[in-house]
Amino acid sequence: MVTETAQYITTEQALKDAAAVLQAAPVVAMDLEADSMHHFEEKVCLIQLATDSACFIADPLAIKDMSPLAPLFSDGDIVKVLHGADYDVRSLYRDFDIRIENLFDTEVACRFLGYPHSSLEAVVKRHFDVELDKKFQKKDWSVRPLPEEMIDYAADDVRYLVDLYHELTAALVEKGRLRWLLETCDVLRSQRPGEPDGTDRPLFMGIKGAGRLDPRSLAVLENLAVFRKEAARKKDRPPYKIMNNSTLIALAREKPADAAHLGKTRILSKKQFSMYAGQILRAIGDGLALSDNELPRYPKNNSSPPSKAVTRRINTLKKWREKTAAHLEMDPAMLINNAAIAQVAKLNPASTGDLKDVDLLKNWQIDAFGDQWIETLSSAG
Repeated sequence: MVTETAQYITTEQALKDAAAVLQAAPVVAMDLEADSMHHFEEKVCLIQLATDSACFIADPLAIKDMSPLAPLFSDGDIVKVLHGADYDVRSLYRDFDIRIENLFDTEVACRFLGYPHSSLEAVVKRHFDVELDKKFQKKDWSVRPLPEEMIDYAADDVRYLVDLYHELTAALVEKGRLRWLLETCDVLRSQRPGEPDGTDRPLFMGIKGAGRLDPRSLAVLENLAVFRKEAARKKDRPPYKIMNNSTLIALAREKPADAAHLGKTRILSKKQFSMYAGQILRAIGDGLALSDNELPRYPKNNSSPPSKAVTRRINTLKKWREKTAAHLEMDPAMLINNAAIAQVAKLNPASTGDLKDVDLLKNWQIDAFGDQWIETLSSAG
């Protein structure tokens, strides 16, 4: 554990000096803080980095050029330790074009080891008997100046990771699962942000429940989603803080024609009604005014349902997964997920070599369990 006070870095020269220290270490812990809960366009607001003896808090809002960190992250000889790396991997690439080599995700490691709780707080408590205070978890990290207490809080997210890396590595080696973790992390480090803003993908595609709406309601929902997005942009707020998805769905189903009708639905809060009633009614009216041939259609899933034989093989593999996971004392989904099971069942491989055609499988899964799957499927008929 790093016991030294974290160094708060706000200049390019200090960042270069810190990068030199970090690049001399074999293992570097990393975390970040962003402002996605408070602004329309999220951004990285802090990057926390630690070795076994030093801790740095870099401020991207004060430092224009974060490129001195890029060689550290791309160095395949230095282990980068993150806890729940998916969001961080995407954010570093989006904001700074930083790519990570040699990633070790401690959260994924804990799941491979069968931990019942894999949050950082739970894992630090388990390994070091330390209670992490998460009181600033929902704070707006873009506000400056940052109080010293928040800087210390951010540092705590990386102070224990290097020691944790060593302990988890030893446990994975003992169970013969280190390769499982490393191959999984090699895929994880390649994750990238989703489609950029401005693509032709309808906004309703990101709203749960949209697929159950008729075309007219779907048109209204799209207009409402466009209204919400623009309102969020103008106020620099996350869209969900303007109006949540369930509210949009309810409005699209009800389609109130005037303010009196809208008020009677009680779908909106009093504040939402006073601020947005007019815009909402216009969005609904525009959707209702579209001709039938202008109405959107929710993309259909053209894949046919699995045959009885494939369904039988899927169920057989799921039973194998539950039994094997219980024996190994680990999360069943870490052995093989449902999508991969469906691919294997459809392929009905005759040998482990055939499993190379299943793109959702990793090499460790085929090597560790391929023979068992073949035998299990053979017995299923």
